[in-house]
Amino acid sequence: MLWKKKRLWSPPAPLKTSYDAVVIGGGLHGLATAYFLARNHGMRRVAVIEKRYIGFGGAGRNTAIVRANQRTQENLPLYKEALDLWPVLTRELDFNLMFYNCGNLNLAHSEAALKAMRLQVATAQFHGVESRLVDPQECKELVPALDISDRPRYPIYGGMYHPPGGIIRHDALVWGLAKGAAKHGIHIHQGTEVTGIGVENEKIVSVDTDKGKIHTPRVLNAAGAYAAAVSYQMLRIRLPISVLTIQAMVTQPLKPLLDHVVSSGSYHCYANQTLKGEIATGAHMDSWPNYTNQTTAHYIKHQAEALTEMMPCLKGIKFMRIWGGLADMTPDMAPIMDGNDHVQGYFMDCGWGYFGFKSSTVTGKYMAQFMATGECPEILKPFTLRRFEQHRLMGETAALVNYSPDN
Repeated sequence: MLWKKKRLWSPPAPLKTSYDAVVIGGGLHGLATAYFLARNHGMRRVAVIEKRYIGFGGAGRNTAIVRANQRTQENLPLYKEALDLWPVLTRELDFNLMFYNCGNLNLAHSEAALKAMRLQVATAQFHGVESRLVDPQECKELVPALDISDRPRYPIYGGMYHPPGGIIRHDALVWGLAKGAAKHGIHIHQGTEVTGIGVENEKIVSVDTDKGKIHTPRVLNAAGAYAAAVSYQMLRIRLPISVLTIQAMVTQPLKPLLDHVVSSGSYHCYANQTLKGEIATGAHMDSWPNYTNQTTAHYIKHQAEALTEMMPCLKGIKFMRIWGGLADMTPDMAPIMDGNDHVQGYFMDCGWGYFGFKSSTVTGKYMAQFMATGECPEILKPFTLRRFEQHRLMGETAALVNYSPDN
């Protein structure tokens, strides 16, 4: 029945009793890793196991913003390569991912925020990422709807403009990766639940599902918000991850008025205008851990107040839809990408919080390399799980909390 609803790539294959690798999670990270395992490493006997349907989780519950304006030297190269990969993937997959390179404007509402942005811009430019500081008047020229007077609660002191940023159609990316993976022989099993992971002599040997046992030497945990539960319940490996809800919503369609993604950490609000004319907007995370996608009137009120403070012309516009998604947050707001350290053949790609969408394809590329060769790529080494026990947390947290919460 799931197949009839989702018939967009190839007929479903029966679940085999053995695969060279099993990917837990049919989201963007899992699909991208499977695609690159086949494309770059010739590993075609790969199964993607998804409990519900592909794109069910964070892949389909975000505002689809892509950018490379992080602060730390560990993060920037990864996100820069991710941005460069979108047009390449569009050609490779022969699928319109609807990449809209509209640019990203992060607003600063104090002198301290501007000083911090100056550091971010310097770091970005050092790594070859296009980014620059702009004054309030330039912010107004980029987004004419902005109120740069002293009327708003948080007046605009300037901003950081990142031209390479933009948006991608999230469901197009899900289907494009699924099509590309299936074309290379990857089996995608929807409506299939992983119930256990078999280990012998500290090596992965199998995966149990509600459809049968799979013998395999490699497993990737790319289960998003459920990754920590999978890791602990099946392998007793604890992950420092808290799961929090992020809410987003869209307005009624409007004539074009917002040519760039605009975000404000002080207001905990970001927005872009979709190709349909809707203003898609999201807030910061709910402040309590939970596993629900429930939405609240509090955030509808918050978004309405924040948007109309920054862009008064939106007063009276109606919200049409609201949704919630789950973010798997680590203490330093950086992901966990690890493998072979705790159990040989067990790989992890999780803890992405609200950065998982924009990083999915490039992460899939390097996780595929890691799984195929057994050697961790240099670009992934800073994101080891061991950093938490060694007290080597990333320095990204302040930049995220203050300036650019996005989904």
